[in-house]
Amino acid sequence: MKGSASPLRDIVVIGASAGGIPVLLELAAALPARFPGAILIVQHIGAHRSYLPELLRDSGSNPAVHPTSGQVLERGTLYVAPPDRHMLLVGNHIRLTHDAKENHVRPAIDPLFRSAAIAHGPRVIGTILSGRLDDGTAGLLAIKACGGLAVVQDPEDAQEPGMPRSALDHVACDRVVTRASLADTLVSLMREPAGMAQEIPPPLLEEHRLSVGEPEPMDDLDNIGVPSKIVCPDCSGVLWSLSGKHPPRYRCHTGHAYSLQSLLHAQAARAEDALWKALRVLEEREYLLRSASQDDEAAHIALHSETLKKMIRAK
Repeated sequence: MKGSASPLRDIVVIGASAGGIPVLLELAAALPARFPGAILIVQHIGAHRSYLPELLRDSGSNPAVHPTSGQVLERGTLYVAPPDRHMLLVGNHIRLTHDAKENHVRPAIDPLFRSAAIAHGPRVIGTILSGRLDDGTAGLLAIKACGGLAVVQDPEDAQEPGMPRSALDHVACDRVVTRASLADTLVSLMREPAGMAQEIPPPLLEEHRLSVGEPEPMDDLDNIGVPSKIVCPDCSGVLWSLSGKHPPRYRCHTGHAYSLQSLLHAQAARAEDALWKALRVLEEREYLLRSASQDDEAAHIALHSETLKKMIRAK
């Protein structure tokens, strides 16, 4: 971080989805001015315009921004992933990408968490708030594997308990918080020494490189998984089942990645879309057959009428 060689935990990454905005606004209001770290937030917004930085600034006393790619981290600032861009950490700089969706969303939580874990290891505090499905669970596992901490909103306190419950089911979480206790917990953890850096697991590095399109994906996917019998809902390419992942995860060579829950959700949406398309084709065919039938009947009547006319004229 700019101007900082602090051994403290000074980087907070937060993932939120449905029901997360009220929690984020309450967090911004409760944070002290010039808090001792940077906070990076992914709120599932898709490609829609986001007013979250303005709302966070109005709620609290600290700056909140959509960062630009290459921007240097500053303490006491909240960075919100812009619409339709993944937000990553590369050293002390933010990187924005339009890489393939993960868990059928962009921005997604897992790419930020994974990159923060690789870049800053034990200095990172990963936080999962309200949301459906399980985006963020794999990223939180990556943070723990690199020596960071895991903070999760109590599912009973969350408007949508899916993401927090998935995190608690699969990650050895360090703190379970309510929206009321979140700010105090984060500030307290930021004052703690970060501990020694740990060796980054090679599969985590491999997947990170794949997610930003650095290596040759067809070859390198074989290093971290095996081809499955399932196709990617986004591009119809083969999905690799990633080895040793719990919960199960999948990735294709174009960069799309799925947890098991997000894959089931995306397949259901694709199946429904296919059913509606099939229904449309059947209805169009029925209309055309009916039109053809009517045309045949009209042609038969016209022919009969012309025959009668000829017979009348012949008389």
